[in-house]
Amino acid sequence: MYVPFHQLPPHSRLWIYQLDRPLSDQEAKAMEQKLEEFVTEWSSHSNDLQASFQIKEKQFVVLATNEQVASASGCSIDKSVNFLRQLEQEFRVQLFDRTQLAFQQGGAVQLVPMAQIKAEVENGTLSPDSLYFDTLVSTVGGLQQQWPVPAKDTWLARYFQPVS
Repeated sequence: MYVPFHQLPPHSRLWIYQLDRPLSDQEAKAMEQKLEEFVTEWSSHSNDLQASFQIKEKQFVVLATNEQVASASGCSIDKSVNFLRQLEQEFRVQLFDRTQLAFQQGGAVQLVPMAQIKAEVENGTLSPDSLYFDTLVSTVGGLQQQWPVPAKDTWLARYFQPVS
């Protein structure tokens, strides 16, 4: 059961999928239509999920569900993953590559390979205050309040600690 994203309560569970490239305006509209069709029919053990989605920065797909209405089961989560795999093929994007980290730099999303984080910190490209799009945020409220978030406030903080 689709509901507008802003109507989901802050405790609603969410999943963030990062694209390996930004979508064009046309691609974003086409993907939004497919996402709305999916969440409209998304269910868990024959119970409709109160669900929604957003495409943020043309580079992140966010799925969310109010689990006080019905909880997402393993099967329903598998359905969403299979659907997202179809989107990957149709739009020729990657949604499951966790080796690229996204930062807001110069008003745009910049992807940095995880293997290069230490070097980017050392050369000053990334600082503790660099805004990081943390895909581990797990609630709508978290997304609304702390996204993007300074890197120092995430698991990346360890890269900014002095070496002893």
